[in-house]
Amino acid sequence: MTPDDVRDRPERWTVVEETTVLRGRVFDVRRDAVEMPRGDGTEIVDRDVIVHPGSVGVLALDDRERVLLLRQYRHPVGRLLWEAPAGLRDVAGEPLHKLAERELLEEAGYRADRWDTLVDVFTSSGMSDERVRIFLARDLTEVPADQIDFERVHEEADMPVVWVPLDEAVRKVLAGEVHNAIATLGILAAHAARASGFANLRPVDAPEA
Repeated sequence: MTPDDVRDRPERWTVVEETTVLRGRVFDVRRDAVEMPRGDGTEIVDRDVIVHPGSVGVLALDDRERVLLLRQYRHPVGRLLWEAPAGLRDVAGEPLHKLAERELLEEAGYRADRWDTLVDVFTSSGMSDERVRIFLARDLTEVPADQIDFERVHEEADMPVVWVPLDEAVRKVLAGEVHNAIATLGILAAHAARASGFANLRPVDAPEA
């Protein structure tokens, strides 16, 4: 194989049985009986799948090349994490960049005039079908709080917002000081894209593969 062959591609092995193990508020858990290859043929192996609606993230970068991060409590890992604005794909048919615009406004209080697709990822492909599109948002304008029709509750009730220089954000990721997947991927991708002046980014409405 050559470097040109290093591209993810669709593939679906035969599922002979599907069973719903759990129905949750945000995600379900499904057990698939999958035909798996082995040296002398195939065998049936169970694989549990977290069925997730997907999400989007926003790496907001201001004109001083600072990254917007907000802090949120995450119960499964027992930590306060510095994160990029993000949200579930919970409105049927809503364009992903419109969802990203809404999350940036509701969580951080900003609008952006320039949007690009930064990176697409499967966050935990060994157990979940969750896919995330992370956008790069620039040309930012702060929106007064009284113009935002949104009430923050629970984990979002008190989220401090900070601006971190992009180079410093990269250092924090590599030093193990920032752990959130969307934030770390967005920061590193933005840092890499900056080398070309962000000229190689896909448009905001680029199709998902």
